[in-house]
Amino acid sequence: MYKALVLLSLVYAASAIGGYGGGHGGHEDHIDYYAPPHYNFEYSVHDPHTHDVKSQHETREGDVVKGYYSLKEADGTERIVHYTADHHNGFNAVVERKGHAVHPHVVHHGHHY
Repeated sequence: MYKALVLLSLVYAASAIGGYGGGHGGHEDHIDYYAPPHYNFEYSVHDPHTHDVKSQHETREGDVVKGYYSLKEADGTERIVHYTADHHNGFNAVVERKGHAVHPHVVHHGHHY
């Protein structure tokens, strides 16, 4: 009796969640597990001790990614990159440099061999 009750409970539970023809006229519900990815991401760093200055921003809607990043180069200029990526056009980037490069003047003292 106990085994029959457990078996009937399992059959009832299975039919309640759509198995064994229960639920919607014998058809299981279709669940689409694919959802287009969407995100929005950004960060920035401004460290006066190391002089590390950079930032990035990126968005994705489905298969289309757009973003930019910028960073302070060692020569004092700023590099800014705007980019896009999608299935049709691939990856494309536009690189821009702002400012004037500054290189320290090195003075040698002593004998040159």
